[in-house]
This record gives sequence, C-alpha cells and structure tokens, in this order.
Amino acid sequence: MKAKFIALFTSALLGSSVMTAQSNSDCARTAALAYDDAKAKNYEAAYEPLMQVMEDCPKYSLATYQYGERALKHKIDNAEGDEKSEYIEKLTEVWEKRLELFPEKTSKGKVLADIAQLKFDNNIGDREEKYQAFDKAFEEDPESFTSPKGLYAYFSILVDMQDEGERSLEDVFEKYDDVIAKIEEEENDLAERLAPLVEKQEKGEELTAKEKRLVKNSEINLGAYNTVKNAINGKLGQRADCDNLIPLYSKDFEEKKGDIDWLRSANARLSAKDCTEDPLFMQVSEALHNLDPSAKSAFSLGQLAEADGDANKALEYYNQAAELEEDNTAKSRIYYRIASNYKSKNSYSQARNFYKKAVQAKPSLGNAYLQIATMYAKSANNCGETSFEKRAVYWLAADYARRAGRVDPSIAGNASQAAKSYMGLAPQKSDIFQSDVSAGDSMQIGCWIGESLSVPNL
Repeated sequence: MKAKFIALFTSALLGSSVMTAQSNSDCARTAALAYDDAKAKNYEAAYEPLMQVMEDCPKYSLATYQYGERALKHKIDNAEGDEKSEYIEKLTEVWEKRLELFPEKTSKGKVLADIAQLKFDNNIGDREEKYQAFDKAFEEDPESFTSPKGLYAYFSILVDMQDEGERSLEDVFEKYDDVIAKIEEEENDLAERLAPLVEKQEKGEELTAKEKRLVKNSEINLGAYNTVKNAINGKLGQRADCDNLIPLYSKDFEEKKGDIDWLRSANARLSAKDCTEDPLFMQVSEALHNLDPSAKSAFSLGQLAEADGDANKALEYYNQAAELEEDNTAKSRIYYRIASNYKSKNSYSQARNFYKKAVQAKPSLGNAYLQIATMYAKSANNCGETSFEKRAVYWLAADYARRAGRVDPSIAGNASQAAKSYMGLAPQKSDIFQSDVSAGDSMQIGCWIGESLSVPNL
C-alpha cells in the first residue's frame, strides 16, 4: 500500500514537472513569435500572443511587458469609446504588473507618472484622483519622475483645484517650489553633461556619433524643460505677485513670527519676487535672522542693504550667504548677485570669478556666460597690442555667448544675436589671411581676461 502511494505521488510530481516544462516551452514559442511581430511594429499580430504570455507565464521576461506596452498604446490610438477605455485599463494593469514583478528593472516614479498621465490625457477620474495619481509618483520616487509634460500636468491640476477652493494658495506655492526645483535639477544634470561637449566643439574637435546624439538629446530636453518652466510660471500667473504675497504673509506675521519654517517660506518667496521695498520684507528677514541665522536670511539682509545704497554691506551679507548656502541653485543665485555688483563697479575680474562660481553651482545658468561675454566685449579695446589682437577678443565673447544659449534655451535668441554681433566686430577671413595666424592656431588674450582661444575657420 505504501509503495503504491509513493508511486502515485512520484507520478504526480513528474506529471507536474512535465506540465510546467510544456507551459514554459509554449510560452517561449509564443513569446518569440510575438516579439518578432512587435519588433516589426506589427502590433495587431503581436497583441493577443503577448497578452497570453502575460497570463500564462507572467514572470517569463520583462520584454513581454515592454512590447505589451507598445502594442496597447497602438490599440489605444486606434480605438474609440468603450473599447478604448478597456485598452487604457489594460495598459494600466500591464504597468502595475511590471512594477510588481520586475521592481528592480522598473523606474517606479516613471511608471506611476505614466499611469497618471494616461488618466489625465483621457480624462479618467475626477480632479482629486488625477492629482493624487501624480502626487503618488512624485512623492514615492521623484528621481525617476522626469517627464516635462507630467510635471506640468501635476502642477496645473493643483492650481485648478486652488481656483475652485479645494487647495490653499500656500499649497500652490509649496508645490511650485518642489516642481521648479525638480525641473532645475534635471536642467542642471543635462547642462553638466552638455558643457564638456560644447567646449570640445568650440575647440574644433570632432565629436563621436554617441557624443553627437548626447548633444542633440540634451538640447532637445533642455528646450522641453524650459518650455514647461515657462508654462508653469504662466499658470502660476499673478498669484505670486507682490500684490498677493504681501497681504498673504502680512495677515499671519504676528502669529507666525516665531515659526522658523513659516519665516523661511515667506522670506524665500518675497525675496524671489523682489518684494523687498515693503516693510514686511524687513520684518520677516530680521525675525528669521534672529531666530536662525542662515544663507537665506543673510541674503535677504544683503538685498535690504543694497536697496539702501550700502553696496559694501550688501556684498558682506551676500558673501556670508554664499558660504552658508548648501543648495546649489540658491548658491548660484547668490554668486550671480555678487558678480553683478562687481560688474556694476567695472570690477570685471572679480565679477567673472563669481559668474563662474555661479555656473559651477548651476551649469544651466546661461546668463552668467552671457554676462562674461558682455564684459569681454567691453574690454576689447584694452586687451591687445594690435588692432587684430584687440578685435580677436570678440571671438572669445562670441564663444561665451553661444555657450550661454546652448545650456539655457530660454535665452538662446538673445545669446545667438549677441554672438552674431560679436562675430561681426571680430577679425574677418581677409583679416586672418593678412595676419601671421591661421585657422586653428591658439591665441593668448592678455589683460585681465588671461584666456586663450582657437582662431576660427571662417
């Protein structure tokens, strides 16, 4: 009896193994055919087999979900009504299943943002549900929530909710800071990768095919983030003007003047919008500096000193703020302010040092490069022995102007126009022909500039 039981048990195990092997073998065959169709963009043929593999062997391969996503997007684009809704629901399930089964190979924030965008684009759920879908992506994995379109939709919904009385103005300001900080973080990463390649191009060095793709993609993405940042600022509109900010913070000052977090928020917002002439700004700044001396409070006091005409005191506070500041974007803003003060005094060497510090802190700060270009152009007549050497300074100014537009698309038009103007003032092809230098030669620019340039091939 015992021997019979063992035989039956062994037979059952073997049968189970055979069935599993057959199932895996069937999935492999089905998947291979489906993948081939998907690679050929024959999504109609690939769809059913892909869904079958997901059903029978959900852990077979990540590729099933990647191709399944493409097939379902094709279905959604070509369907209407209830059928389209079914495919949308199915795509959401595919993304959620991928996140569950392949978490280590899936960017959570991106997938959750894709789900939220799908709901937003197809008007699924009420406003609160749409917002919560984006908020989940942003809160749980902000690192991989990088979609410019998604970031705009996320903020736009919140502003609409505030308009309807469903969120406060403080909620809008807080989320604005978070989203803009995220966009600037992405811009800085892109500009940092782009900067050495731009310098390589400016030196006349050939880029590899991979580097050319990186330049192209970085510039496209920088343009996209710039467009979205402008759209977000447009959506915020007059909500962040001094006329709204001052009454908003004035009514709560007495109650909140001992609340460091509130003072920081009010100080940052008033400072960012240059609402520095109202007595409230001084009240907030002094209260914050007394409770918690910091980079931001020192910067605000610098603004107040500058408004009072005490430039030396302002620089003292700004330098203190730069030393205390840990956030790179805020640090770049301080360095830029210091540089501009030195520039206004014609202390160009000092100004350049701080403009370059600003760029080191925030690589996408194209305006810093543009200011350096301006100072170089203004110094052309003083930097060189001969007319040719003096005019050559404009080549260097044009290089900086072009770099400004490359890292910051928002000023690309002005930067391009400036570069064109400088090139018109620089030596022309006939001037190079008559000189003792040739295209590609290195020239040293003297005086306070102290940089070398490569003679362009005109």
